[in-house]
Amino acid sequence: METTLLSICLGIGLSAACGFRVFVPLLVMSLASLSGHLSLTAGFQWIGTYPALLTFAVATALEVAGYYIPWVDHALDTVATPASIVAGTIATASIVTGMSPLLKWSLAIIAGGGIAGLVQTTTVVTRAASTATTGGIANPLFATIELGAATAVSFAALLAPVVLAVTLLLLFLIFGRKLLRRFRKTASSTAPALPIEPISSA
Repeated sequence: METTLLSICLGIGLSAACGFRVFVPLLVMSLASLSGHLSLTAGFQWIGTYPALLTFAVATALEVAGYYIPWVDHALDTVATPASIVAGTIATASIVTGMSPLLKWSLAIIAGGGIAGLVQTTTVVTRAASTATTGGIANPLFATIELGAATAVSFAALLAPVVLAVTLLLLFLIFGRKLLRRFRKTASSTAPALPIEPISSA
């Protein structure tokens, strides 16, 4: 049970990192597996091979470089959003142990893919706001922050998966509450006023 919980936390952390950059967590996973610091489940040992390491390294370099090119970063977002969900699903499925295949893949799709997609959506919205307010000048800064976050979260998932998973859960709860309050405030301010009928005298 403890091993299963640990693997779930590890998968969730790596999936969150996939939301920042698709290939950075996969590259870290490949390096960790080749160095003996990460055990992959059956069917996913290919991640810890040298051909996969080379592929992830090239893909990471291209992905990172693309986000520093104006307007190309937005084009990458259209591809990266579904790709991050797939990568998050794979990251979780390749780590989680002690579950039936049905439960494992359900968890991988819902938790792994869902978290990766949520993080990726947040980065897309942030980049769109940056483009609208600065004309894209600040986008390289956000690209650097996202790259650093992807790298830091990937290694944090390997070193302290439980702490990272709890931290992510708290952040999502805080962000979700703020988003819900803003939505309610917007809805109440835009709601049409009910007409007041005059009181007729008897």
